[in-house]
Order: sequence, then structure tokens, then C-alpha cells
Amino acid sequence: MSRNHDEHGAATAGGGRMAPLLPSPRMATTTIPPLSRRRALLGLAALAASSCRRKSSPPPPGPAAAEAAPARWKELAFEPADGGEGPQRALLLAPEAAAPLPLLVALHGRGEAVRGPEAGARGWRDDYDLDATLQQILAPPLTPDDLGQMVTRERLAQLNASLGEHPYRGLCIATPFTPDLRDRSVEGAAAFGRFVVERLLPRARAESGCLTAREATGIDGVSLGGRLALLVGLSHPEVFGAVGALQPAVRAGEAEMFSALARRAMERRALALRLVSSEADPFLPAIQAISDRLRQDGVAHELLIVPGPHDYAWNRGPGGVEMVLWHERVQRGLRAP
Repeated sequence: MSRNHDEHGAATAGGGRMAPLLPSPRMATTTIPPLSRRRALLGLAALAASSCRRKSSPPPPGPAAAEAAPARWKELAFEPADGGEGPQRALLLAPEAAAPLPLLVALHGRGEAVRGPEAGARGWRDDYDLDATLQQILAPPLTPDDLGQMVTRERLAQLNASLGEHPYRGLCIATPFTPDLRDRSVEGAAAFGRFVVERLLPRARAESGCLTAREATGIDGVSLGGRLALLVGLSHPEVFGAVGALQPAVRAGEAEMFSALARRAMERRALALRLVSSEADPFLPAIQAISDRLRQDGVAHELLIVPGPHDYAWNRGPGGVEMVLWHERVQRGLRAP
């Protein structure tokens, strides 16, 4: 099993195949509502169907497949900028769609950062199998195998109920090279934030024809990328309407710093904020500490804790599904599962 290294050099190996439909994980949230009767029935019906679906044969296309496909990736190159910023690379997923789509910036982890700009930019596509995740979301119901057996019965029902009520329409997704910065502070991330806001977003919007509204623009990432997504997204609430972080590489001692950053952002413009971790994520205690401080300081956010380790298998399963579906819902103005 591959190892996924966090920003501090620690590594965790995958814990092998997990038992299907685990008991409900610990979950803390400020905004996730209970399932309505209709959504619950939709989820249970999808769960029953998913338990019978064999993954050895391709699933039939979902009702929104034609609307969000085919998906085409573009390679974007950026020359060095003033201020010492080196050359940058990014991939852009620009699906053909009947109407303009929301835009998500997705940042990769440290394992890709150390491999350089070209390999890093391709991390979500090539290392985390994002194309496979998108095809699964386009062909509901999701099954436990689609999430690497790292999902509870309750959570799977919620995801499928959401897809049953509102089929996935698609996202434009930009995946830039995410640097492993020595300076972990807000100020240390400022140059990368300027690249994302001033160079990547305008280029991605011009080449994809995606929506340009703040409410339709989001940023997220995993591990090292989750940390930078918080630093960049919360520093630019005028740009991002949705900010998420998957297993962000944070420390408990940084709870006050992240909460202060979030408070300042919310004072400028309200945004949707979510933290996601897993039961075997070494950063879970720190993520919970940040969530506790956010709650103490009155900062609206969601905390979702799901099964699984901190590794590539999780990125290819719950990580990708949760990231894509949450942003597509929120950036369309829908209730997220």
C-alpha cells in the first residue's frame, strides 16, 4: 500500500480492507440537518440498490451523465512572476455542459509537492483517480466500494439521497502545483494565494467558460493542500464562497490562528466552511481542536469525521467523493449532504 506523507514528514500506511458499512463514525457539525422523510427514503432506496450492484461491470450512466461529460483536462503553464515566484503548472478539468459550471480549486498533498510542478499538478487526476470518482458520482447510487469500503451506512444514505434529489451537474476543477512552503504562516502562503487569485482563476475562467461569481468559486485540498486551502481561502473571502479542507496538516497549537483568520474572513463576507478528517488520520486531534475553537468563537462551520486512514486509498475514496459533492452542492446553492 502506498504511503502518503504529511507536511511534517510523518507517514501512515493504509490499514487494509475495511469491513463494509461500518458503524456510524463520530461526527460533529454546526449545520448538517437531519434527513427529511423524502431524502431518507431516497437514500435508503439507493442504498438497497447499491448493495446489489456488482462493480465488476461498468454501471449504467446516470441521468446527468450527458450534462457533465465528456470531461477534458487541459494543461496550463505559467511563466515565473515578479517577486521570486517560479514557474507554475496546473491542470484544468473543463467538462462540456449545457450551462456554465462552478469552479473548484483542488490542492494536492506533500507526496506530490516533492515530485515537482508537473507531477504535482497532475496529482488529483493521476494519483487520486479523480476521473474515476467523477464517473461514480455521475452513475449513482454510490456503493461502499466507490468509497473504498470507508463509509458508514448512514453517510452512504445521505450521499445517495442528495444525488437522488439533485443529480450531479459537474464542476470545472483546477488542480495547481501546491508548494511545500517552509513558512507555514498566513504570510508565508500569501504569494501562493496571489498566484491562485490573480493568475490561476482568471486563466481557468477564460479557458473553461465557468461561472465567475464568488458564490460559485471554491477551494479545497488534502493534507498539505488542505492547510493551504484554509490559508488561501480564508485570506480571500472576496473571491471564495466555499472553503474546505480534507485531513489538513495542522497543529492543535494553531487553533487560535485559524479561528482568528476565519473570524476576519466571515466579518468581511460570509462563506461556507468545512473540515473533514477520518478516524485514523494523525491530524484528527488537531482538526478537532480547531473545530472546537471555531465553535467557541462563534464561527459557523462543519466538521465531518469518516472512517479511514491518511493515505492514497482515502483520497481515492471518501476524500474525492466528499470534496466534489460538497462543493458542487454548495456552489450551486443547494443543501449539502
